Amino acid sequence: MGHALFYHLTRSGAEDVVRLLAGRALAMGWRVVLRGSDAAALARLDERLWLEPADGFLPHGMAGGRHDARQPLLLTTGTVLPEGARALMVVDGAGVTADEVARLERVWIVFDGADPAALETARAQWRALTAAGAEAEYWSEESGRWQMKTARRAAPSG
Repeated sequence: MGHALFYHLTRSGAEDVVRLLAGRALAMGWRVVLRGSDAAALARLDERLWLEPADGFLPHGMAGGRHDARQPLLLTTGTVLPEGARALMVVDGAGVTADEVARLERVWIVFDGADPAALETARAQWRALTAAGAEAEYWSEESGRWQMKTARRAAPSG
């Protein structure tokens, strides 16, 4: 069973955090799905991932192409997880279920701390996922570096 990691953005942009987390996951050989709620915002992210950083490249593609099955990082607004996906990253308030958390190695929920609607969506996701028994961690960068602030662990069975 995986767990959900909530990333509360206060200093970094979503693109930077996506690049950091997805880069680590891809280095471990994981296939990652990046789910957003806004197709235009995903298109902008797709463009940024192609152009930055200048000294590196994060292999990825937008869902709906001929090579979806081969993309190590697949950007989508859809809810279907392709075969072989090991991790899910959600941005812009996209949905995630406790079943997805249980099936995957990792789920990241990345949200903008300056947006009240994004904060409330993330809080609702935390409540729903932890109420369903998913393990979750809350990470903040308010100190200038990422630190885990709180965690909910699943109760031991038996």
